[in-house]
Amino acid sequence: MIGAALLDLLLPRACVSCDGAMQDGIVCDICFSRLSRLPEPICGRCGQPCTESPCAYCPALPAFVRAARSVCWIPEPVGSAAVHALKYEGWTAVAEGMAERMSRLHWPRDVVEERTAVVPVPLAPTRLRERGYNQAALLAGALARRWGIPHWDDLLVRTRHTPTQTRLTPSERFTNVQHAFRVNDSAPLWQARLVGAHLIIVDDVLTTGSTLNAAAGALFDAGARVVSYVTFGRARSAAN
Repeated sequence: MIGAALLDLLLPRACVSCDGAMQDGIVCDICFSRLSRLPEPICGRCGQPCTESPCAYCPALPAFVRAARSVCWIPEPVGSAAVHALKYEGWTAVAEGMAERMSRLHWPRDVVEERTAVVPVPLAPTRLRERGYNQAALLAGALARRWGIPHWDDLLVRTRHTPTQTRLTPSERFTNVQHAFRVNDSAPLWQARLVGAHLIIVDDVLTTGSTLNAAAGALFDAGARVVSYVTFGRARSAAN
């Protein structure tokens, strides 16, 4: 305790977004309050801001995907700083604040009543070794605690390493992650807990939805009845 207090005195914690000094966490409450949140009204299924009916984005989701929700737009200063700190700078503690905002998102009543467990999008083993942790798993664990449902972090695995999606076109993203996921048949009682379930897939950012759709397809093929998505950020390009 004394050592930690001395370290905080010599190297005070600073918000990764505004650089202001803070006592706890990685992003200050003021910056979190400035997140560029997705504006209302949103589509009740895909969560995309829209005033049209039918929604133009929903066709990008497979029929077995019930709903998708995100906290804020990416890129934008605060949300991007949080995602970058978690994903690339090793600031794993920011996952708690991100998951807190994710836990407050509004869902259709059936999703809240049916959700069985959260399942993080897995990293390839090579990337997991490089990073030392899976940022989606950290978000999923923190979210599961807040929702009071299980976190099945061993259910889904990557079948192969895939190049980063960052600089790929939508069609390249789709091809890049095709058949990149499968259900881990060595996970304890995986079949019994998966069949008929409504699972919530967790990731840091939704861009085109290719990665989430590929992961959801693997779960559905293995017996899940329905799947929903939750992310902290949503790329503005997803609206196009």
